[in-house]
Amino acid sequence: MSGMKDLASSPLATMIGDVVGSRQFRDRRELHRRVAAALATVAPDAVDAPRLTVGDEFQGAFHTVGHAIDAALTLRLTLAPDIDVRFGIGWGGVAKLDETSGIQDGPGWWAAREAIEWTAATQQHSGSSLVRTAFRNETGTGADPHAVNAALMCRDHLLGSLDERSLRILAGLRAGRSKKELAMAEGISASAVSQRANRAGVDLLLVAAQELRDVR
Repeated sequence: MSGMKDLASSPLATMIGDVVGSRQFRDRRELHRRVAAALATVAPDAVDAPRLTVGDEFQGAFHTVGHAIDAALTLRLTLAPDIDVRFGIGWGGVAKLDETSGIQDGPGWWAAREAIEWTAATQQHSGSSLVRTAFRNETGTGADPHAVNAALMCRDHLLGSLDERSLRILAGLRAGRSKKELAMAEGISASAVSQRANRAGVDLLLVAAQELRDVR
């Protein structure tokens, strides 16, 4: 990765993501274009803007675990429902191995890799098929991985249970649109939007997202 200082002594929240079932997409160029466009939306909050690396995998780094978790949610909502993505988030030191190529290594990336491998394996089980995000922290300081992962598993399950309209409403509310605006876009009443947001758990997801964004 490029455009980043050597921060080997300073832990970062590293993110590795990839597309679930990417081989099912016939138009690989279009898949690449859409994922790249989605990554651009979370670049402003990143230390090292997420970018595609090999195939459908992407990597990026953030100052805090909360920012990485929030970026993962933004990416999921931006790409849903057509493109499903999973994430591994790590916390640890990052070292730049080569100034010219920008290649990085270090405990932060090892943790993120371990996390996404766990995510991929865990979602194969029926009871945890909606899991899409995991966090690893081996530093002994910072966010508690047990608490964070408990929250992420619950969030993923609730998010994965939403229908397409509820996903659009959630994305719209996160983008700052009012329920009245969303009602007009959906062709339903503002009351119906409010009822759906309450019944489907959209309002709860918004509160949870804010709490998780504040994780350090």
